Amino acid sequence: MTAAARRLHASLQRLWYQPQPWLWLLAPLGWFYQLIMLLREWLYRSGVLPVQRVGVPVIVVGNITVGGTGKTPLVLWLADYLQRQGYRPGIVSRGYGGTATDEPQQVRADSDPAQVGDEPVILARRSGCPVAVCRQRYFAARGLVEHNGCDIIISDDGLQHLALGRDIEIAVIDGQRRLGNGLCLPVGPLREGRGRLRRVAAVVTSGKAGRGEHSMSYQPQPLQSLNDERRQALDAWRDRTVHAVAGVGNPGRFFSLLRRQGLRLITHEFPDHHVYSHAELQFNDEYPLVMTEKDAIKCTGLALRNAWYLPIIAALPKTFEYRLNHLLQALAD
Repeated sequence: MTAAARRLHASLQRLWYQPQPWLWLLAPLGWFYQLIMLLREWLYRSGVLPVQRVGVPVIVVGNITVGGTGKTPLVLWLADYLQRQGYRPGIVSRGYGGTATDEPQQVRADSDPAQVGDEPVILARRSGCPVAVCRQRYFAARGLVEHNGCDIIISDDGLQHLALGRDIEIAVIDGQRRLGNGLCLPVGPLREGRGRLRRVAAVVTSGKAGRGEHSMSYQPQPLQSLNDERRQALDAWRDRTVHAVAGVGNPGRFFSLLRRQGLRLITHEFPDHHVYSHAELQFNDEYPLVMTEKDAIKCTGLALRNAWYLPIIAALPKTFEYRLNHLLQALAD
């Protein structure tokens, strides 16, 4: 990504997530976009536009804001939980950042993220579930049901992909940035109006939860070397200075996590789904490099020296488990 594109990305983040009173002059643009999205949702829910079902329950994990909110850790948590309950879950994704077409592609742990996207590779590596990507998620889901014997599908993202029939919708909110200025695109970060949250089965917040929301926290795991099988406890890095690299929806969340663990950071922020070059990650000093697992997926072939990534797992409260069990039981009855 060029320097100009990075500046544009940073400018949009400031407009959307920092107070800009003058921006309300452009609010009608967002209201028009919101009206279009409401009409589109009504067309699908009323049956005017076709909704395709795959014959097994479908759980959609998504958000109503542009950028990452922490969906992938929640999808991994759901996959693990469902397996422990005796289900055979499969995971589908759009494969954003890859070259996925209208033909479904199965994702393996060694798949190229340039072809299938970075997040699906993480899901394939860590979930133990079949994973498939396709622009039309229905075809990916149908393939997992027919060829892999999956009896429940988790859709990573896709809250707005209404062509795929769903039984449970879970919306994820970034606990730090929330809904930004509360306006829809292009003058705010919302893909749909905030009223959409009232029409989902559960709202999960990565961080401090609001009323009626379920708080999701992240538990850091040992640091993993990018080049070999070495692992190091994060506690052992307390008071060390590192280059912290994040090309995710909210890099500040990753940086805050590292600071809470006592690391001293030289931060390097990149846009979500950024494709790295070797030169971008050469800092010409003795400090190690620490990145997110999502970034590491794309950097394994760059021959980086002293580079590490931080896996995380999600933790959710019992209230969310109770809510999920209730929803699943209702589908079985």
